[in-house]
Amino acid sequence: MDTKEAMDVVNKTFMAIFEQTSPYTLEEVLTEFAFDVRLPQRVIDSVTGEETWASSVSSAKYITQENMKKYDQSKGWIIPKRNVKNLKEILEIWKITNYTTTQRIYDCINVAQSDPMYTSENVFRSTDCRKCKNVIFSDGCANSENIIGCQRSGNCSFALRVADSSDCTNSYNVICSSKISNSYFIQDCNNLHECIFCSHISNKKYCIANMQFEKEEYVVIKKAIVKWILTKK
Repeated sequence: MDTKEAMDVVNKTFMAIFEQTSPYTLEEVLTEFAFDVRLPQRVIDSVTGEETWASSVSSAKYITQENMKKYDQSKGWIIPKRNVKNLKEILEIWKITNYTTTQRIYDCINVAQSDPMYTSENVFRSTDCRKCKNVIFSDGCANSENIIGCQRSGNCSFALRVADSSDCTNSYNVICSSKISNSYFIQDCNNLHECIFCSHISNKKYCIANMQFEKEEYVVIKKAIVKWILTKK
């Protein structure tokens, strides 16, 4: 997945949530909306010197999953037996083959800068997601589509900065909630539609800061809030 494709997903997701495309570049989306998400980091393949991406950056040596397979086919990872006198010598020998594998992609299509990723499609710089499609800057999500800056969530679609939540659609900045739609800044809530700045409530719509509004009032305030959210700081 290249940066243009990633930006297309960003714009499609913003349109569903805010009814307008993103005013931010892809790098600005990362800074503004995924600043606290655990994401793969850039490292160097120790065999080829090429750039690669790893979820763990504490290793001394890296190798991409693809280059690991190529090395196995060409040379193999078994080395000749040596006489060793102590554990220190074994550990030194282990360094010869002890590479951390990067960009581990399993049964996926069109994935870039990610590690690991499972049974997903159209993924850009994300980690540990399963059965997802159109994923940007996200970690630990499942069965979701068109998500940006999301963490540990499932069954979400057109979601931006959703964390520890499930069944959220067309929503932004949702934490520890379920069944949220067309809403912004929601925490510890259930079954809300068209709500903003709400916490610890359920089965409501057209609420702002836990106050009930008429639909017409709500729409006017929502427009002002969208403008505030999408104004570059």
